[in-house]
Amino acid sequence: MSKEGSRPALGHEVAISSRVRLARNLEAYPFTTRMSRLQGAEILEKVREALLDDAGLSGYEFSYLEMQSLKPLDRQLLVEKHLISPEFAEGNAGRAAIISKDGRISVMVNEEDHLRLQCIYSGMQLEEAWKLCGSLGSNLDKKLGFAFDKSYGYLTCCPTNIGTGIRASVMLHLPALSMTGYIKGVLETCGKIGVAVRGLYGENSEAEGNMFQISNQVTLGQTEEEIIAGISNITQQISEQEKMLRIELYRQNPVRFEDKIYRSLGLLRSARLITSEESLKLISDVRLGMIMGLLQGMELEDLNELTLMIRPAYLQKTYGEQLKPDERDQKRAELIRKKLNERIH
Repeated sequence: MSKEGSRPALGHEVAISSRVRLARNLEAYPFTTRMSRLQGAEILEKVREALLDDAGLSGYEFSYLEMQSLKPLDRQLLVEKHLISPEFAEGNAGRAAIISKDGRISVMVNEEDHLRLQCIYSGMQLEEAWKLCGSLGSNLDKKLGFAFDKSYGYLTCCPTNIGTGIRASVMLHLPALSMTGYIKGVLETCGKIGVAVRGLYGENSEAEGNMFQISNQVTLGQTEEEIIAGISNITQQISEQEKMLRIELYRQNPVRFEDKIYRSLGLLRSARLITSEESLKLISDVRLGMIMGLLQGMELEDLNELTLMIRPAYLQKTYGEQLKPDERDQKRAELIRKKLNERIH
């Protein structure tokens, strides 16, 4: 089991990342579904000027990326990094992403709403993500003027986002709940209390590698702080269930538990061809083994980076060429072998 010195940073045992997203629209312009191309271009320029003119964010450097100027592979890479949505990546003229150099802040311009502000932190740091995103939103509101109604709150294109316009989410790694089937009960409970559970890339995506995204569904009738507190509370409860279940599984049958971990590590270290789906499933076991103290030599941050590096777009960008599916599987296997054989023991 884990030694004190090898334990991951606080909140990182289960929580992978915390994210806050705000949907906002400029009061001087119609919603994206009704605006003209000229109006869309004007919004792009106004947001660009407002953000690049600091927006109260000293110390952040931003890149301005127009979707129509990016190759499909570059767009997909941004999706894999969770910097833009899959739907946004499919758009062309009139859309742009403004992203901080460290990836902590990303702003999608002219997606479903004029602005989608996103701030993301590692581990369980939802309050920190909200502080940064709230500050960003307030500063941009002063410069741009967001559509707001005293009765309804912030006005959004989709009625489900009206009010606070906030989506608070935490990405959780839940292998023990998944292995035992208890995840079904978690999903049912979350559904009853208005909490959404989605996969790795949000709505309509699969929970690859036992990664689940927990977020609020209701944006009206609660303050931002109440929503943040609610999601923090439910994710903490789920995390505690997961951690207790991991220990219980190990105590019940340590040999079987260790066999699963080392078998997955062995496959990753030996495979010559491996799909993205299979590799994420096996890496989930390796991550569990690292946290339980069975495997040493590699930091969780390095494993998180590897999880990103083996995705299709990132893999092709790394090798600088378009790869067929079987070629990707071969390169992915090579990369995984190299990284794991160098570090884990």
